[in-house]
Amino acid sequence: MSDTNQAAILRPSERPTNDRGGGARTTPLVTRACGSTSLINGITAFDPGAAIGVHWHNCEESVMVIEGEAIAEIDGVPHPLKTGDTTWLPANVPHRFINASQEKPMRIFWTYASVDATRTMAATGETRTIDAEHGRKA
Repeated sequence: MSDTNQAAILRPSERPTNDRGGGARTTPLVTRACGSTSLINGITAFDPGAAIGVHWHNCEESVMVIEGEAIAEIDGVPHPLKTGDTTWLPANVPHRFINASQEKPMRIFWTYASVDATRTMAATGETRTIDAEHGRKA
């Protein structure tokens, strides 16, 4: 763990990547490990047509599409997004992201407003900390 008084330069190409399953892979960037005490962020890459399951978090989340086109399904309503579009989600709002293309990859940059962020999967009710998910490497 880094000293919280030290700045960090984080290069996605040098960070571990976690397989989320279903064609989605997450690269954590700012985490407790680099000294963050108030937020975490990272990048999730989606293969063509890939989606993650409906879930919600215990804190606010913001997501920016940094490559490709996405569908943000928020509380059951689909919202088409293109590169640069950004979402803000309050805590406990069910949502998921889908790669809108069957041919091209899509990537999102996400930020959670807490280092103690959790994800609860709608399909199972299972709640895990985001930190626990980062323990799985691709």
